[in-house]
Amino acid sequence: MLRKIGRLFVIKTRWEAYIIIYALALGATARGAQYLTEYPGWGGKMLFLATTGAVFLAGAKILDCLKFERAEKEAKAAQEVAAD
Repeated sequence: MLRKIGRLFVIKTRWEAYIIIYALALGATARGAQYLTEYPGWGGKMLFLATTGAVFLAGAKILDCLKFERAEKEAKAAQEVAAD
């Protein structure tokens, strides 16, 4: 039962990754907007850029991991076919 629940938290497709990245971006821009009101001037703008920049880095890492996992799965399948 716990394994089934755990599978809900695994990103399997690029579509799921894009949805998660979008949700991260919404949260980051909301937090960035708060920073702009709390810290007017350059400080708030830099914090806003930091929050949105973190989403770019996280999104790139998520998409790279999906590519790596797919390539690893294909290599494993090719290795099994070659062994047979």
